[in-house]
Amino acid sequence: MLRGSKIHLRAIEPEDAAKVLIWENNPDNWRVSGTEAPYSMHGILDYINSIHNFRQSGEMRLMICLNDTNEAVGTLDLFEANFKHGRAGIGILIAEEKERNKGFARESLEILIEYCQIMFDFHNLTANVLEDNTSSIHLFESVGFELVGTRKEWFFDQGKRINERIYQLCLKK
Repeated sequence: MLRGSKIHLRAIEPEDAAKVLIWENNPDNWRVSGTEAPYSMHGILDYINSIHNFRQSGEMRLMICLNDTNEAVGTLDLFEANFKHGRAGIGILIAEEKERNKGFARESLEILIEYCQIMFDFHNLTANVLEDNTSSIHLFESVGFELVGTRKEWFFDQGKRINERIYQLCLKK
């Protein structure tokens, strides 16, 4: 169910901690993740161990892996999941720059959207995207997310304020 033509999604495992530590500690990724300080290996392992029960934690991190090699190239997160109201937020990162713009993020989202409908009976997914992140805007719009709001001057980066766009996908059965 979590396999596409180019990639598959799998649960994060403790063995992924070293790779995730590198990705999380890459300052180039901090802008989209909201990170302000480096993570420790201990912190990454604690996080991995704390999210294994999605219904309890409200968080799920999946590794985006290439079908050909099983190599992980990024992560796909569900967060702030609310099972009563059938909704969750989505975050995605193709961490390996050489693997960007190959359709892996789009395929990952398509797989996750179907999974959320079938397994969790979710009705809504949301994504928060900085308005100058045109790649992510295009990605979410390409799979049906609609702009539902803007947080004005929500993010501060390198001396300027940037709006954050809020996207929503109403899942249909």
